[in-house]
Amino acid sequence: MTGARDNTVDGVLRRSARRTPRRTALRYRERAWTYEELDDAVSRAAGALRAGGLTRGDRVGAYAHNSDAYLIGFLACARAGLVHVPVNQNLTGDDLAYIVRQSGSSLVLADPDIAERLPSGVPVLALRNADDSLLARLADFAAYEGEGSRGEDLAQLLYTSGTTALPKGAMLTHRALVHEYVSAITALDLKESDRPLHSLPLYHSAQMHVFLMPYLAVGAENTILDGPDPERILDLVETGRADSLFAPPTVWIGLSRHPGFATRDLRALRKAYYGASIMPVPVLERLRERLPGLGFYNCFGQSEIGPLATVLGPDEHEGRMDSCGRPVLFVEARVVGEDGAEVPDGVQGEVVYRSPQLCEGYWDKPEETAEAFRDGWFHSGDLAVRDAEGYFTVVDRVKDVINSGGVLVASRQVEDALYEHAGVAEAAVIGLPDERWIEAVTAVVVRGDKELTEAEVIDHARSKLAHFKAPKRVLFVEELPRNASGKILKRELRDRFAAG
Repeated sequence: MTGARDNTVDGVLRRSARRTPRRTALRYRERAWTYEELDDAVSRAAGALRAGGLTRGDRVGAYAHNSDAYLIGFLACARAGLVHVPVNQNLTGDDLAYIVRQSGSSLVLADPDIAERLPSGVPVLALRNADDSLLARLADFAAYEGEGSRGEDLAQLLYTSGTTALPKGAMLTHRALVHEYVSAITALDLKESDRPLHSLPLYHSAQMHVFLMPYLAVGAENTILDGPDPERILDLVETGRADSLFAPPTVWIGLSRHPGFATRDLRALRKAYYGASIMPVPVLERLRERLPGLGFYNCFGQSEIGPLATVLGPDEHEGRMDSCGRPVLFVEARVVGEDGAEVPDGVQGEVVYRSPQLCEGYWDKPEETAEAFRDGWFHSGDLAVRDAEGYFTVVDRVKDVINSGGVLVASRQVEDALYEHAGVAEAAVIGLPDERWIEAVTAVVVRGDKELTEAEVIDHARSKLAHFKAPKRVLFVEELPRNASGKILKRELRDRFAAG
């Protein structure tokens, strides 16, 4: 049996179920679960998995849409001593096969409408039937009472987004994730009385581990949505059924441009969390102007740290709107130079971490693990500046900094300037090969004003920035490529336009 001192992911739910068994834990579509019912379903699902022949440490893929069944499948793996492998439900072909095979998944929990995409030869178990009936066979299984997980056991392989290379499976233990839940609860002011919406994909670490699981830990009433539908979100807020929402900048941008955002009664919304990619300062300013009583929290981190590393709270935004805040409870962070030594405050360098939230390394990738974990720290790949009060401001990803004529240009600074133009709906700045400049600063823009021209964008940038930072070219597109967490895939943009 699990040791008396072990702290596990499924134990988070068990404690809430014993503390408030009749309280509503979860709503999805027309279904509602009390904490007691949810905990029982998890135990029965764990029994079903072990009855199918899986043994401790086996990896179990999860290839499915948002649902209550998805959450039950994750927690059942945790309770049964299995390693959950969440997979982006939009992946197909070689990308999908790579994660399933690289992780060595013995089984994949999948929704019927997408299960046929999985590589042949991999056993599949349907999470729910085509008519959305949930794990109909659970009643046939007794609650699992065998040996569960221990704190040091792996709970998940969280595959990185792969914006610059093949994704790597970050090995997160139960102990690491529970530490991260405590950090999230304290830094984000998560309360039992909150009514959070969970609309981003649950396979993504931010929605699952920064919000859904910590909110289950405090005993809140949670609502899972199929996706970030602006109309549905506005309805739930206006009717008072939701007062807390996490979304990446792309979703907040969409909400702010929705016709109902200016007219609906949104006073019930008390907590607004953003993260997963950098929020343009002009967009944040527009949101705060429309909803002055709303508390904004900037959440920053990466999968390898569970994923929350720093938070900028509502009372910390003034004067530092572009900051990602200070490290959370269980995270120590530094900014270092190329030699690994800490740089003075105000000097740009790479962010490195020490934390019990950190992964154990990358699954079956010893060289990548050694490269990331060196000198006693985890190297994040993020460039940032730390100020004298301990606040961090992310400048760019190391691999996204543009070398223009021998001068390094941070793409974020250029993007913020572009967002100040009313005709720019979205923008991403990349470096493209150039004989003269080494890399030419290039803006890829989604027009808000269909009449917007390249010359207007460049002139605007030059009025805000030093000329060497202004784009040399502007490319207009209908949309920017993103992963499911809202992060712009700049690698795809560089590959698409480099030849042109």
